Amino acid sequence: MDIRILKYFLMAAREENITKAAQLLHITQPTLSRQLKQLEEELGVKLFQRGRHSIYLTNEGMLFRRRAQELVNVVEKAKGELFPQEEKMTGEVSIGCGELLSMEELSEIITAFSKRHSLVKFHLRSGYNDDIKEWIEQGILDMGLLIEPVDIGKYEFVRMKQREEWGVLVREDSPFAAQDAIRPGDLVGIPVVTTMDSPVHKELANWSSDYAKEMDSVMTYNLLYNAAVIARKGIGPVICLKLACHYDDLVFIPLSPTLKLSSVLTWKEHQMFSNMVSTFIQFAKKYKKAFLIMKTRH
Repeated sequence: MDIRILKYFLMAAREENITKAAQLLHITQPTLSRQLKQLEEELGVKLFQRGRHSIYLTNEGMLFRRRAQELVNVVEKAKGELFPQEEKMTGEVSIGCGELLSMEELSEIITAFSKRHSLVKFHLRSGYNDDIKEWIEQGILDMGLLIEPVDIGKYEFVRMKQREEWGVLVREDSPFAAQDAIRPGDLVGIPVVTTMDSPVHKELANWSSDYAKEMDSVMTYNLLYNAAVIARKGIGPVICLKLACHYDDLVFIPLSPTLKLSSVLTWKEHQMFSNMVSTFIQFAKKYKKAFLIMKTRH
């Protein structure tokens, strides 16, 4: 299917008028009408309802418009990556991010890179480890900010300086709220809300040791905001990461023994990237190296 025809279709759908769309496309009205008719015949569905002065998308047309726009966006992105401007670097970087403190550091890297390459766009997609790794495998994301452990045989990465601390989120009126720490035995026999992230489950199981099988996990979550709403309703303590934010009526209590995990900015090893994404990866590596040198000097 010709991308040019998809652009004709999208313009006609936007303007809801064949004559006006043809003028904007710099083609004749009969030419546009013929191309749209041929597109409908190729797809085997009617895309437009035609009135005396306007055209309107059918249900099938509205569905196809979403898919057509996606295809056009992919082609335009590919053109920007394969044929970048000589003077200015353009393109997009897609990064998956969990709810991590190290997002602060990633933001610093992105900001520093954007000052040099202002035309590059970044897309951040939220999810937990399993989601992000799947999106990387599918090619939806270029890289991801993940909490360890990560399969180092499959991915390349740079380690972030911030370690992520696990604890429990409870209501201010919870019996746990006055404790300085949560110990494995404290969570036995009560409803507990836990993360969906399977690698983290193993780390939490190691932390809770013999008490793991006695814990009653009644719910799982992948976004902490939703888990905080659940905690506020008093369903049970939420095992979660500490974030640099405040939740009204809730208290974060660290685990004891302390459970802290590193996070990494990771991408597939031996993956073919656009010149722009490769440039960002090298920039991130140098940025991290510069930070380590400054830290050593101080």
